[in-house]
Amino acid sequence: MESYNTLVEALNDLKSKGFEHDFNLDVHCLSCHSIGQSLRPDEFEIVDFYRFEGMTDPADSSILYAISSKDGQFKGTFINAYGTYADEMSDDMIEKLKIHRQN
Repeated sequence: MESYNTLVEALNDLKSKGFEHDFNLDVHCLSCHSIGQSLRPDEFEIVDFYRFEGMTDPADSSILYAISSKDGQFKGTFINAYGTYADEMSDDMIEKLKIHRQN
């Protein structure tokens, strides 16, 4: 697993490795609006993840996920806050991301 100093550095490197799509969290899936694609928890794998702690504000803490659809057609990134500012999500999505949040 690579180590990055900043979220921007990680995003740029992952993009150069083909993780080109930006996914957002919906309650039951990850969605990429630019390509009109949604992935349910059973349709994607988490390839890697990186935690970033806010230097001056703990509310700036986030996790960057590098994800790939199971069929290999889509690779992208998903950024989620954790702690107080974590987004609402379904039980299936919580289970999918929980393993990586705890590591």
